This record gives sequence, C-alpha cells and structure tokens, in this order.
Amino acid sequence: MGSYTGVETEKKVVFTVLGIFLLCVLAFGIYVVYWAFYDMNRLPEGEFLTEESSPDGKYTLRAYVTNGGATTSYAVRGELVYNEKEYETKNIYWNYREETAEISWTDKDTVVINGVSLEVPGESFDFRHQ
Repeated sequence: MGSYTGVETEKKVVFTVLGIFLLCVLAFGIYVVYWAFYDMNRLPEGEFLTEESSPDGKYTLRAYVTNGGATTSYAVRGELVYNEKEYETKNIYWNYREETAEISWTDKDTVVINGVSLEVPGESFDFRHQ
C-alpha cells in the first residue's frame, strides 16, 4: 500500500511539472505571435509624407507611407512626436491600402488621420486589430 501512494504522488508531480511547462510554452508562443505580427513598435519606417502640429504645439503627427513589395499594398504609418518632453515617438496609426495622409487637429488633444479620430497620447488605430 505504501508504494501505491508513492506512485500516485510521483504522477501528480510529473503532471504538475508538465502542465506548468506547457503553460509556459503557450505563453511564450502567444508573445512571439504578438511581437511578430501585432507590435506597433516593429512597423516599417516608410517614406515621409507630411506632418501637422497640434494647436498648442505640444505634439506633432508625422505620416509615412510604406511599400510592402509586390505582394502587399501600400500602408500609412502615423507617429506621434512629443515636442515639449523627452518621450520617444510613438506609433499611433497604421492603416493598410492607403498611400496618402490627411491630418487635421480638431483640438489640442484630438487628431484626425484619414478620417480616423484619435485622442492623443492614449489612443491608437491599427487595422490589424479591427
């Protein structure tokens, strides 16, 4: 009887360790997919199109067009530049099948890019998440 309990304990330990290992592998896989396909910090730089500063001069929105090559269409990337603070620029707009960028500020914290309204610095638009 004593060895039966030992076998059961060993099985529980093995299944627990295996379960933790599989959970870690799954979490790592999800992170890799996000990093490779959805992280806005990994977008291609592109060619500069235009820029517009916010009414109070706190931000500048710069737009770039990227050419994905023969198999994909053009895309527009918009990056937010902080003019007054030492923050890094932040990608806040990424839309597929666009070659131009119309930028307008409706107030000091709201920018409209090709018809998409964003409250900066918190909001962003990425066509892949729609």
